[in-house]
Amino acid sequence: MRVRKKKNCAARMERCSDIRITDPEAHKGSWKEVFGNDNPIHIEIGCGKGSFVKGMAEMYPDVNFIAVEKVEDVIVMAMEKVKAAELTNVRFMDMNAENIDELFEKGEISRIYLNFSDPWKKNKQAKRRLTHKNFLDRYKKILNNGDYIWFKTDNKPLFEFSLNSFAEENFKLENITLDLHNSGFEGNVVTEYEQRFIDLGQPIYRLEAVYLGWEDNRNE
Repeated sequence: MRVRKKKNCAARMERCSDIRITDPEAHKGSWKEVFGNDNPIHIEIGCGKGSFVKGMAEMYPDVNFIAVEKVEDVIVMAMEKVKAAELTNVRFMDMNAENIDELFEKGEISRIYLNFSDPWKKNKQAKRRLTHKNFLDRYKKILNNGDYIWFKTDNKPLFEFSLNSFAEENFKLENITLDLHNSGFEGNVVTEYEQRFIDLGQPIYRLEAVYLGWEDNRNE
């Protein structure tokens, strides 16, 4: 679905400049200086309008969050939410995830969230899915030893693809559910997109994945 162009987007982005990272490469290895503390860093790739990262930042004030979104007309709404809530533990990057491994040192990230990623439905588009091997290899390079990727989606074919992709890349899968909101899982923060499916009574699929080949990966 095409996002409508937001009025005065550039000006609105500028008003959020204090929480927007425009030169992420410059902070590689020094992200803790950006936040001014040694708290763990979590990334959400594809933050949408920001309800998830805002909710998580409120719930976990001792965690630093970096939200990534490639569409300016979407990320501006997320930044405005965080600004309005006066949260100091969130930063934003308007970019895609193709070079995410070039922005962080090995082990610099403690968790990655993938929420309702584009399913790229055609088989020829599989390499663009955020759970494809190409992206999983990037995540391995920045995640801390033993830390997790949290993934949820409304798209069953994407979930099935992701189950296989994680398994093939030596990830251990935990807390798999085919119906998140009837699973008893506590602490879920609902995204704007997710709420649509809750209202329709449609299931949400979720898993947690941890890479098992850390030592091999660290020697690459």
